[in-house]
Amino acid sequence: MASQADITEIEAAALRSDRFRLERESDWKRLEGIVSELEKSRLRKISDEDMLALPGLYRTVASSLSIARETSLDAATLAYLESLVQRAWFVVYGPRSSLWAWTRNFLGGGWSAAVRGIGLDVMIALVVMVAGAVVGWLLVASDTEWYHALVPSQFLDTRVPGASREILAKTLEGAADGSGLSMFAAYLFSNNAQVSILAFALGFAFGIPSLLLMVHNTASLGAMLWLFHEGGLTLEFVAWLSVHGTTELFAILLAGAAGLHVGRSMAFPGERSVLQAAAEAGQRSAQVMAGVVLMLVVAGVLEGFARQLVDDMPGRFAIGGFMLALWLAYFYGLRRAEKGEPQP
Repeated sequence: MASQADITEIEAAALRSDRFRLERESDWKRLEGIVSELEKSRLRKISDEDMLALPGLYRTVASSLSIARETSLDAATLAYLESLVQRAWFVVYGPRSSLWAWTRNFLGGGWSAAVRGIGLDVMIALVVMVAGAVVGWLLVASDTEWYHALVPSQFLDTRVPGASREILAKTLEGAADGSGLSMFAAYLFSNNAQVSILAFALGFAFGIPSLLLMVHNTASLGAMLWLFHEGGLTLEFVAWLSVHGTTELFAILLAGAAGLHVGRSMAFPGERSVLQAAAEAGQRSAQVMAGVVLMLVVAGVLEGFARQLVDDMPGRFAIGGFMLALWLAYFYGLRRAEKGEPQP
């Protein structure tokens, strides 16, 4: 049986909980009423006074929850406050539109506007990627041992320095029967997604690791370009690459630029605080990255299917050129009519 001291402590805790609830319950009930009406889309039933008070009430109840946790109030009060704060958060800060409306707004101009908003970072990333390809070419041209250091192991089959033109040409051939292509496309999407996400995630370190990753990624491309050039297959290799490359490399370019945008904003916040600058840049970059995932899906399909099933050089150039024109038209030709396009 519980001792008298235990009983006294339980009664004191219950008294504290009751007093705590009585002092603040009116605000809780008011917030709960507003949230309930908003959840039922009954906006007209909410007075202007309650709408103006909503953010303040949310902060008040969130503060009550924090105090309740620190003072170990009863479980019922904690559960009630946690549920109310969670519901209120979605009303105050949650999305205001349906998934379909968000998708329509995103594809209808939000994504392209976000890309234009990081235009300077895209240009810097493009210069870095081109420089990486040139460096890769020059390193392998000076010493073929660099080829094995730069090119990923999955490409070191017969595509090595000294391979004949016939052997290299065979690696560019498609797979007419299409067998196993879906698994191949899934692998390619996974691999490219890792590179893109890493390029974006490393942006927090002032963008420098993102730039280095892009240099390394395109240096391997420059090394392979040198290899096929030496074999007299430059156009054939570019056609083979263009089918998916105009989408894949564009996606990696945008991912690196998004990471660089965050890092550059942190390094040069201007009159804003570093946290504010990072938050604003992160919001814009996150929108760019959402689109990058879509581009990588498209690139995986093109690489796993179109590149394998279309075996002639003009057809491959046509697909790659069309995709490049499509992305450029979308990002830099599509303009939203509404105001508020993000600025660099």
